[in-house]
Amino acid sequence: MSRVKDDYRSLTGPQKAAIFMLSLDESQSTSLFELMDDEEIRELSQIMSNLGSVNSKVVERLFLDFADQLSSTGSLVGSYDSTERLLNKALSEERVSQIMEELRGPAGRTMWDKLGNVNEAVLANYLKNEYPQTVAVVLSKIRPEHAANVLGTLPESFAMEVVIRMLSMEAVSKEILDHVEKTLRTEFMTNLARTARQDSHEMMAGIFNTLDRTTETRFMGALEERNRESAERIKQLMFTFDDLERVDGAGIQILLRQTDKAQLSIALKGGSETVKELFFSNMSERAAKIMREDMDAMGAVRLKDVDEAQAAIVTVAKQLSDSGEIVIAGQGEEEQLIY
Repeated sequence: MSRVKDDYRSLTGPQKAAIFMLSLDESQSTSLFELMDDEEIRELSQIMSNLGSVNSKVVERLFLDFADQLSSTGSLVGSYDSTERLLNKALSEERVSQIMEELRGPAGRTMWDKLGNVNEAVLANYLKNEYPQTVAVVLSKIRPEHAANVLGTLPESFAMEVVIRMLSMEAVSKEILDHVEKTLRTEFMTNLARTARQDSHEMMAGIFNTLDRTTETRFMGALEERNRESAERIKQLMFTFDDLERVDGAGIQILLRQTDKAQLSIALKGGSETVKELFFSNMSERAAKIMREDMDAMGAVRLKDVDEAQAAIVTVAKQLSDSGEIVIAGQGEEEQLIY
């Protein structure tokens, strides 16, 4: 929960404006919103949504600065719900929906700032269906390190097409940039914000996936005692190393190319026999023989090391699944796992 704002001197100008808007009568705030452009509304709404609790003394001090001796309106709580209610009084339902979806998406003042906070695999999965020239424009506008990660995640032949266009690209006109930005906002960011709304069980499944095995077992056992239905739902949503048996041979071969072999040896030490055989059968006979010998030679391995190695490989598998490079069986519409 946001910290209570109790120091007026530490507030920025935009934060003061957000507090002021939340303090006004709805008819007054409506009049002010109607005078703003979309970018101003988005920026102010973002701050309002993340404001949290505001001490009544801060509100009083603010009004004393804005209007001579205006009394305090009391403490305020800035939240998504209060912001949305206020916007609904001033704007159309469609416009409010668009603004709120953006607010729930990745943070950032501009579209390019927001893209910089999108996971490279997620962004690459969207861009791979766009024209190479469009992708070139997008990558030229985001941070070089983030662009490099996205480029490395795209299919190689497509990525090379993008590189060629970036090398020959001249200054991009404002009209083209505006069109690309509008497309990203309406087709990508809005959908991204919607899919980001995980229910509580999906969120907990993600957390349980990152726990070490001992802690996970302890927490799951305690949860089963208190709420067996929730425990079973979380188990269904979790994706573990042994679930890799649902990946076909072609997918395992792709995963092998993306995996550190020493890390895989440690991970397989704690894997099921089915998963071990799946990996070995998709290696060359010589590679499988060497890995078996390496696993035998390393002797006992700490459970913590096995858990870390398995978690790293599961992360790679999820990224490959998200980008469409491998398919995990059992992920139809009703059974699809969202990460």
